[in-house]
Amino acid sequence: MGGMSQLVKDVARLFAGFILTFGMYVMLHGHTRPGGGFAGGVIVAGGFVLLILSYGKVEGLFVPEQIAARWQALAVLGLVLVALLGLANKGSFFRNQPFPTLPPPFPAEWAPGSLLSGGTALLSDLAIGTAVWMGLIAMFLALATFRRTSGEE
Repeated sequence: MGGMSQLVKDVARLFAGFILTFGMYVMLHGHTRPGGGFAGGVIVAGGFVLLILSYGKVEGLFVPEQIAARWQALAVLGLVLVALLGLANKGSFFRNQPFPTLPPPFPAEWAPGSLLSGGTALLSDLAIGTAVWMGLIAMFLALATFRRTSGEE
């Protein structure tokens, strides 16, 4: 069993829930409010780093390193696909495409400032956020491993 005392673990778990929720909010609403994919990804990664530091790598790492690398690659691929969608549809790389409008019960969802009003900017923010989140987790784990193997404590 690695990590800190039970009090530190409980407080970290409580704060990590708030941090992860706020990070996902920033990631999802970045096209309508300040923030976005990069900022949201950094916040979410910070929540996971808090859990890893308090629980230890074995218990606190909810995303194994190999899966994190795959998710990061898929997020970058998703970002490239969103960029190419703009190129294919309107002839401009990374051009924002609105989502198709739906019949009458749905128009409120597409109102300016709503979650779905940003079109493919929402998908871009999610892809960027996931790539940053997984990349920062991988960098944190690599630096922690390097520190352990080089004898620095």
